[in-house]
Amino acid sequence: MTRPVLGSLLLSSTDPERLRAWYVSALDPQDNSDVNQYGVLKFGEFYLFIDTRADVADKNPEPGRVILNFDVGDAREVVARMEKAGVQWLAELEDRDGSLFATAIDPDGNYVQIIQISEEHRKGM
Repeated sequence: MTRPVLGSLLLSSTDPERLRAWYVSALDPQDNSDVNQYGVLKFGEFYLFIDTRADVADKNPEPGRVILNFDVGDAREVVARMEKAGVQWLAELEDRDGSLFATAIDPDGNYVQIIQISEEHRKGM
């Protein structure tokens, strides 16, 4: 049996156009396309689908339940881009034993983490 691969996530919103524009502005996806009714953003080999649903609130009441982690090569550069886009930070960029982490809050209240893992930490994974 071939093992399953996690390749995408559906992020539902009451305002998917606003949410999609935020991700495009803040994180510069490789691809930004429309597939049927979905906005689809490609980050590496991962696809972020953005759509609307009637059963979600305007703001995520439990944003810590699922956190979108973006592995980046230069966290300082990505954080600077995000700041130009007007991002709100839950936790500003910090060095954790050589690895860099920052946590932003998207317009729907979801947590979005920027992670630059040090070579030393990567070897231990």
